[in-house]
Amino acid sequence: MVELLAPAGNFAKLKTALYFGADAAYVGGKDFSLRSFADNFTHDELKDGIKFAHALGKKVYITANIFAKNADMPLMEDYFKFLAEAGADAAIISDSGVFYAAKKAAPALAVHISTQANLTNKYAVKFWHEQGASRAILARELSIAEISEIHDFVPEMELEAFVHGAMCISYSGRCLLSNYLSNRESNRGECVQACRWKYQIRKSDELSDSGWLDMEEDEKGTYILNSKDLNMSAYLNEMQKAGVCSFKIEGRMKSEYYLATVINAYRRCLDGGYNKVVERELLTAAHRDYTTAYTLGKNDKTVNYTDSQAKGDCDYIGNVVDCKNGNIYVEMRGRFKVGDRLEILTSSANFGKSFVVETAFTSEGEEVDDCKLVQEIYTIPCPYKLDTGDILRRRK
Repeated sequence: MVELLAPAGNFAKLKTALYFGADAAYVGGKDFSLRSFADNFTHDELKDGIKFAHALGKKVYITANIFAKNADMPLMEDYFKFLAEAGADAAIISDSGVFYAAKKAAPALAVHISTQANLTNKYAVKFWHEQGASRAILARELSIAEISEIHDFVPEMELEAFVHGAMCISYSGRCLLSNYLSNRESNRGECVQACRWKYQIRKSDELSDSGWLDMEEDEKGTYILNSKDLNMSAYLNEMQKAGVCSFKIEGRMKSEYYLATVINAYRRCLDGGYNKVVERELLTAAHRDYTTAYTLGKNDKTVNYTDSQAKGDCDYIGNVVDCKNGNIYVEMRGRFKVGDRLEILTSSANFGKSFVVETAFTSEGEEVDDCKLVQEIYTIPCPYKLDTGDILRRRK
């Protein structure tokens, strides 16, 4: 059975990911992760998160995918011992020295080789399998045909591939732009996402005209390094036939609403097949223009020239924290008013249903027409029996 693997930047997002249908989640601790600016997990939160997932019959993989320096190594050995004791299902590693430290400190801990390791050919995958890795997280530059060839060459190795989310303009994320332009090390978790910036060319009087590249730009400037977002929802069957056993969604920095929307869409796609509902769902959360990148072969149309981030088709309104006596209790995340029509995002049969807000009360019992206090718990009547963890949104 194929695995749907979701990101989780903190405990709340872990719960959201698993509630909306992920079979497993990948998370980072406070150290050694390539997403230093996510909330990430303390040691206690890692233990609690792993316990929470295992109670649901689901898995948690821990990222330790920085490119390490000598000073990191003694701390890493202790970290891998901790992960093994905490019951982590695997560690995600890109650096061969870190792999060595993990196998030395915690030989029973499964290791998944990160996409940052540039796994672009069957011999690299075979090498890591022979070293003791149990899974290869393939480079985003591979086509389905190349993935199939890798699977045929190393059938005993699990293959994981990204199916949705932000793409790095650099090869498998091995980027130095952030280091050069902002002195923040992208390969140690501090990427400033310089590829998403707007660039302009300025001609210097001190330079000759030779060698200059003409560039057209509008009033917004020019986005020359900004990749489109990956969306493989229509090709999951082909990827599975090629040997992919884990479909990975990018986004440890994304919101709970984004995760709920995307994970719910892919869960429904896996369970019921690709359809117009899935296609529409993946337009509701914020995204750039979509691409299938290189999975169908060569592609020279992967850059999003228009802007850095498009808006989704829905506004995130709030999280359902309770439901009783015909009312729901909503933790507000986006302003709404009496008279608004709200739509339900859920893993249940209530998915896509909507209702009009007739009245609203604050946690102090005050009736209001305008719900504008962030994280206030508002009580509103609802004709449907919702569950804790369901989300409300509003179509634009």
